[in-house]
Amino acid sequence: MAAIRLTNVQKSYGDHPPVIRRVNLDIGQHEFCVFLGPSGCGKSTLLRMIAGLEDLSEGELHIGGRLVNGVPAAARGVAMVFQSYALFPHMTVFDNMAFGLKLAKQPKDVIDSKVREAARILQLDDYLQRFPKALSGGQRQRVAIGRAIVREPGVFLFDEPLSNLDAALRGQTRVEIARLHQRFANASVVYVTHDQVEAMTLADRIVLLHAGADAERFGSVAQSGAPLELYHHPKSRFVAGFIGSPRMNFIDAVVDSIEPGSVTVTLTRSGERLNAYVDGQRLQSGQPVTLGVRPEHLRLDGDGQFIQCTTVLSERLGEHSYIHADHAAGTLIAKAAGDTPIGSGERIAIHVPPSACHLFDADGIALRRSAFEPERAAA
Repeated sequence: MAAIRLTNVQKSYGDHPPVIRRVNLDIGQHEFCVFLGPSGCGKSTLLRMIAGLEDLSEGELHIGGRLVNGVPAAARGVAMVFQSYALFPHMTVFDNMAFGLKLAKQPKDVIDSKVREAARILQLDDYLQRFPKALSGGQRQRVAIGRAIVREPGVFLFDEPLSNLDAALRGQTRVEIARLHQRFANASVVYVTHDQVEAMTLADRIVLLHAGADAERFGSVAQSGAPLELYHHPKSRFVAGFIGSPRMNFIDAVVDSIEPGSVTVTLTRSGERLNAYVDGQRLQSGQPVTLGVRPEHLRLDGDGQFIQCTTVLSERLGEHSYIHADHAAGTLIAKAAGDTPIGSGERIAIHVPPSACHLFDADGIALRRSAFEPERAAA
């Protein structure tokens, strides 16, 4: 049974166009689901609708099999951790974590036991008598998480909880949140972020949201699936460009020829021809398309098809480097070994494996990638 079910959910404010459109989503028990997307796509609004802090304009919301459209936030069995810590400055860490249990009139011994267990899990044992002003940002966020843990909810909701932390603390707290999820066998997590690293590392499933014209046509959910599913099999140019860092390279092209499991395109600005292992059944010769290939799939050596570029910049990051190169289609990025001896202004050949190529039609919809390599099948 789904822990959370959203059916035809929409959210509008007055006469303005909906900010959430036609969301249909099931989130399972113990699933870690991440709402990901750019600013303004409605991630936090959707989370707040689940929490009961925003009303649904249309549709139904079920939590644990119960319709909760009209149920107050406090009675939904959910706990929320906000972007701002929202701690009471005049209360100690213990009292901040115990506050909700005291409101629920839990016995003192139960409150003490739950708070101390949460503090142990979050490594806050030595800070229970401190006030928030005496804590670091990471410690304050852990107190906010502890306040949610002690309620033992069926659903944890996180609204960009790491955005106020520095890079080191974000990495550390990300690991702590993953460990917490493993501890609670039946609790589901819905986590909002605009950081795809958080999404890719934490999520069992990513729900990628978009806005604008695409949301009007297709609904707010651009694609939902496992992180590597979105990475390897994006349904649209938007998904392909949002998942992955650096982003996917895009090159304008037209269809040249179509074979079973393979499409050859001519790059619009350079005239170079490249082959892509995609299913081209719904394409026609001469049709405009966009070819996409990720920086980590381009190669600076090897055999096979290639395009000519001129290097502009080498970002040397230690283990690997990112080579920025000028091409007739614009600046492309290729990932290379960290010690690759390439300077600016060099003329290089960038090899483009056909199996790494994606194609998108004029509407930005991805063509299905082939499950085989034609030349290998023919052999």
